Amino acid sequence: MNPMITFADNVADTVLAKYDTLPAKRKPTVDGNGVSNWVPLSAIVLTRGKIPYDPTLPFLLHESVLGETDITCASIATGMKCLPANKVPEARGLVLHDWHAEILAIRAFNHFLITECHKLAKSTDASSSYVRRREAHEITQSRGLQPFTVDQDLEIQMYCSEAPCGDASMELIMNAQEDATPWPTPVSPAEATSPSELLKGRGYFGELGVVRRKPSRTDSPPTLSKSCSDKLALKQCTSLLSSPASLLISPENAYLKRLILPSSQYVQPACERAFSGSGRMRPVEGKDWPGGFAFHPFEVETTTREFRYSRRGVGTSSAAVKGSNISAVYTPGLQETLINGVLQGRKQFNPKGGSAFCRAKTWKAVLEVIALLAIPALTHLSNPSRYSGLKNNELLADRNRVKKNVRSEALRGWIRNHGDDFELDPT
Repeated sequence: MNPMITFADNVADTVLAKYDTLPAKRKPTVDGNGVSNWVPLSAIVLTRGKIPYDPTLPFLLHESVLGETDITCASIATGMKCLPANKVPEARGLVLHDWHAEILAIRAFNHFLITECHKLAKSTDASSSYVRRREAHEITQSRGLQPFTVDQDLEIQMYCSEAPCGDASMELIMNAQEDATPWPTPVSPAEATSPSELLKGRGYFGELGVVRRKPSRTDSPPTLSKSCSDKLALKQCTSLLSSPASLLISPENAYLKRLILPSSQYVQPACERAFSGSGRMRPVEGKDWPGGFAFHPFEVETTTREFRYSRRGVGTSSAAVKGSNISAVYTPGLQETLINGVLQGRKQFNPKGGSAFCRAKTWKAVLEVIALLAIPALTHLSNPSRYSGLKNNELLADRNRVKKNVRSEALRGWIRNHGDDFELDPT
């Protein structure tokens, strides 16, 4: 075994090899004028133990030898855009608000878990390779009433080809400027009169450890989608589960264990400030809440591997580069290509353009599992008339309290992205 090949390299190899199997239509292209397109990539990988890597075997054979129960790429996503705040009310649950790679990979991972729950609900099996039914003693008011949990022997890894936007990447952005002197801050939080003033994108380098909007061009309509650094920081408290998935699956085993970044994208002070209990998350260090929630800070490890379509990858072969508008999503058994938050080839607000990972279709998938389970505590969820009714359901009260607590104590300045409330279609 080559001692230079680390666990992080093994995870990265798994992701990059799986991405290479996707069809060309899901990948960035080179424009007719010779400009190369680049895109961030993120993935969720499930592992059981630190699997040794044998470099003498071809990777695909190596993957088959390991087997699905040892290392599984549960989701892959690419993307770097989000929906402007003024378009959110038009989304109606069918247009993604945020399709940055990290967030899209997490949405796809939730789809993967809900699919596993669906398989179990249709059978008498107690478990799959990834999800199991909870035993009676585990289902309590203090630990949550969800019927399923992620297998406790699994560890959840996340690979990102770029440092998450927001606080974890600020030093990288500063160092890329001709003049890295911090910009003057035009307004303090106390003086802000609008959300766009309070939440910065990639500017104002003098302010570190703060909640930021997704970065965008200065001439683009503003967004209220929070940065990937902020969303990942919050996930350390709420788990990787979405609201709909949290109705089925306990958060207890659904926390991220490691974030794996290329060495070129890792700045230790930035990651510690953005994510750790010694940084801005200090107010919730060691904290736990009812419902199985707790602060679970993830480790950050580095890999020598680089994604061939990263900004650095395409920059070695082309003088001019630009961000790709194509997003690819993969989970076992399902692949999609998205543009502007909807299926490629569909207009953005066309009802037929909804991705399998959008809010409306995720809710429908959860409803199908609930119908199969016929558990009295869940069956009433089949009848809320609007998505807001689901989000505010009493079964999500613990989760909502955690979010409110973390936003008020650690991630202050978080402004919610309102407006996408829609009728739930049970058909």
